[in-house]
Amino acid sequence: MINYKSKREIEIMRQAGLILAETRLELERHLKPGISTLELDKIAHDFILSKGAYPSFKDYEGFPKSICTSVNEVVVHGIPNKKVILKDGDIISIDLGVEYQGYHADSAWTYPIGNVAPEILKLLEVTEEALFRGLEAVKPGNRVGDISYAIESFVKPYGYGIVKELAGHGIGRTLHEDPLILNFGNPNTGELLQEGMTICIEPMINLGTANIRLERDGWTIKTLDKKPSAHFEHMVAITKDGYEILTPKL
Repeated sequence: MINYKSKREIEIMRQAGLILAETRLELERHLKPGISTLELDKIAHDFILSKGAYPSFKDYEGFPKSICTSVNEVVVHGIPNKKVILKDGDIISIDLGVEYQGYHADSAWTYPIGNVAPEILKLLEVTEEALFRGLEAVKPGNRVGDISYAIESFVKPYGYGIVKELAGHGIGRTLHEDPLILNFGNPNTGELLQEGMTICIEPMINLGTANIRLERDGWTIKTLDKKPSAHFEHMVAITKDGYEILTPKL
């Protein structure tokens, strides 16, 4: 069931999204070779709490940390660890969730660390653009499949692997709500987009194969061929004539 949000609810989610954006900006100041993903987790956790909010991912279905830190071939759900130290040439996807006054915000971004290979930088560029191509399809009267198709049709010519097992989603009082928003599909299919919906669009694109595998920790998902993966996500509210990004880049 899709939960439509009132103006009051969207305003709270807008505030949650701003806290998330400020947290992301704080993390960006520390992204350099030599820092551990556990240190990044503590920075995010403390900053979110200082804003009167709470990390949405902390203890969510048993997830042990406050943010997801997915390095290189890790697609999503990387668990922060003191032994995972960023080094020159890495990429890291940081997935952030913030709960504020009972509502959630969710967004992810992938960053190059130091000198990254040109083919990997291209993957980041294409995946970020795929997010915005998906956003262009967000307006009342369109359908979820229009978003999916916009992402797939943009990415496909590059020959990258589009992850099919993971998807965008609705969001609000719970972190994951209907509808499910795949990164592949056919136009004019799926649920109707309407004003008052709040959704997360998040292409997850691999340099090589689309195939993935789940690690023994029950969370970490990696590419099967161990090639890098990129992940970009924004939370948006659907307006009467389009959308508003609630997790802006500051």
